[in-house]
Amino acid sequence: MDAELTQRLLRLLDQAEAWLPPAAEPVDWSHHVAALWQRYPLGGRLVPVPPRDAMTMDDLLGIERQKRALIDNTRAFLQGLPANHALLWGSRGSGKSSMVRALLNSLSGEGLRLVQVDRHDLAALPLLVEQLRHVPHRFVVYCDDLSFEGNDDAYKALKSVLDGTLTGPPENVLLYATSNRRHLLPESMADNQATQLIGEELHHGDAVEEKISLSDRFGLWLAFHPFNQASYLDACAHWVKRLGRDDEWTDAARDEAIRFATLRGGRSGRAAWQFAAQWVGQARLTD
Repeated sequence: MDAELTQRLLRLLDQAEAWLPPAAEPVDWSHHVAALWQRYPLGGRLVPVPPRDAMTMDDLLGIERQKRALIDNTRAFLQGLPANHALLWGSRGSGKSSMVRALLNSLSGEGLRLVQVDRHDLAALPLLVEQLRHVPHRFVVYCDDLSFEGNDDAYKALKSVLDGTLTGPPENVLLYATSNRRHLLPESMADNQATQLIGEELHHGDAVEEKISLSDRFGLWLAFHPFNQASYLDACAHWVKRLGRDDEWTDAARDEAIRFATLRGGRSGRAAWQFAAQWVGQARLTD
């Protein structure tokens, strides 16, 4: 009987092993500046990663006000001063995610550490934040391309960490998020039917209030809009010179950059970089 019980327990342990994360080594935050949060059914762990690239704030053109606001907010946080959680929202390819990467490259020497968490892992956000509470560094927890569907409850964990629990987020953690949606949740015509105008005041319905309440927890909103043609061409010129040589930005390159944006149906910093990569790469093939 004992042997049979032992075999059953061993089989059970073999099945449970797949649910356990690999043995994790502590992240050395004096050496690493960024990590990814990997969630497992029974917990999660931080995995250090090197910076993706050497992009700096000087590489981001046409968004000077947004750059300055985010740098100032982050520097205040790093110095132990009051600072806000930040929501970077707006059109696709306009530099939201690139700005966060450039921010890390610019301020890691001043003590900034970055932890990226996937939207699908937000249910474990309270656990992640609690792990960082007593670490002697200052962290921006970053979620890229954040949005929720109407039946998605993961946003409740985010609301709770931002401003909904008795303890609140620790003083060494800020949350930064990027999104194409200003209010992070989808908005429908039906939601707005309960909105009323009382006197000169606009009173939203409960559904709208619930959706706005999430984005309201971010104290710093930075809006990103499509480039006009002048800003787009400035970005194209910058990246052609950065990836190639100064003399490769010619009238022919300018005309081709305009055609490139027309075919893509929009102007953005991402489109400018993609054009420059194509233009310089093709030029190198024919050299």
